[in-house]
Amino acid sequence: MRNIEIEKVVLNVGLTGAELDKGVKLLSLISSKKAVKTKSKKRIPSFGIRPGLEIGAMVTIRGKESEAILRRLLASVGNKLKSKQINEEDFSFGIAEYIEIPGMEYQRDIGMMGLNVSVVFQRKGKRVMLKKIKRGKFPQRQRTTKKEIIAFLKDKFNIEITEGKK
Repeated sequence: MRNIEIEKVVLNVGLTGAELDKGVKLLSLISSKKAVKTKSKKRIPSFGIRPGLEIGAMVTIRGKESEAILRRLLASVGNKLKSKQINEEDFSFGIAEYIEIPGMEYQRDIGMMGLNVSVVFQRKGKRVMLKKIKRGKFPQRQRTTKKEIIAFLKDKFNIEITEGKK
């Protein structure tokens, strides 16, 4: 019950208009799953954003596929992460250009584009907190800590953690 595992890996891009369709193609190409477009909920006039406007795309990968794709994505950043990129229960990093990912080639119809990667961790028993009927409490000691995530990444993925400014 104390072992931590990868719950999901979320890939996303934030774009609008014709660039958004290219982002959807990119995420589908990387993950071999269908990407979903996300819509804005707020109005931000200075950026030209209004409610209901499609402003990004995302794809969620779970199960054994998540570990394999995470290895490729971490290799694209040189198996290095900054300490400030890791939080309690998750970590995130960005990839500047998708051609840095091993096995990916330049696609003329997509062009040059980057993406964000978020990885969420869990322990057994998290479903107790999420279910609708007979929902239970999920104690703090059952949540994954930053130290445990760092140990997991060093052990399983051979990641080097550097101290970044906070």
